Amino acid sequence: MTIEAPAQPRRGRLPAAHGAGLYDRHFYTGMALAAAVIVFVGFAPTYFLRANPTPLPAYLHVHGFLFTAWIALFIAQTSLVASRRTHVHRRLGWGMAGLAAVMVVVGTTAGIWSMRRQVEAGFAQQAQAFLTTPLFSMVAFAVLVATAIKLRRDPQTHKRLMLLATISILDAAVARLPFAFLRTSNWNYLPATDVFLAAAILYDVASRRTVHPAYIWGGLLLVIEQALRIPVGETAAWQAIARTLIGGGS
Repeated sequence: MTIEAPAQPRRGRLPAAHGAGLYDRHFYTGMALAAAVIVFVGFAPTYFLRANPTPLPAYLHVHGFLFTAWIALFIAQTSLVASRRTHVHRRLGWGMAGLAAVMVVVGTTAGIWSMRRQVEAGFAQQAQAFLTTPLFSMVAFAVLVATAIKLRRDPQTHKRLMLLATISILDAAVARLPFAFLRTSNWNYLPATDVFLAAAILYDVASRRTVHPAYIWGGLLLVIEQALRIPVGETAAWQAIARTLIGGGS
């Protein structure tokens, strides 16, 4: 009987177990921390370090708390995996699932109520068109989290979908970063947000020489959702829906 030597990994490619272990743990924890930095810097002037004496509406405080909690728990979850405490990670995961469900309800409600305030301030047309942004974002987030929960027994797919879900709610923070060009057009801050998606894809290519299907399909969902916001928001059909939800003249 001949015993064959184990196959050697191709040059320049990380061994699967090694790449999926140490390098993955560093990468996903780093992405979670980077997301936290973006959220803090983006919302520091208007939320975390707010100096404006005008109080924020209560619903925005709830919104801010829940979405901040998601980022904090995402860091905790990636750190638990990095420290191999997967049993705690799994238990905490159900808490994140419940949080995600509440976030979708609160995020949708906050988007509608905020646009109603814009209508009252005299910006009805802009508010009706912009309503696609919070609502489409919540749809993408819900789909990604629900799919990640369904595929939780597939760690490679699950962790990528959870990262994509987190990326899907970063655009508001990116748009508020202290760089003027990000606020000149939606087509500036949305691609800037997708730098996170690009980094994830590049990491897959560098570590595995392939892109995981979760990034292909989940990434397409994100990009398509973002690309549809403006054209859909300008249609007569959407304007009619928006008037029903937030008011405003025709």
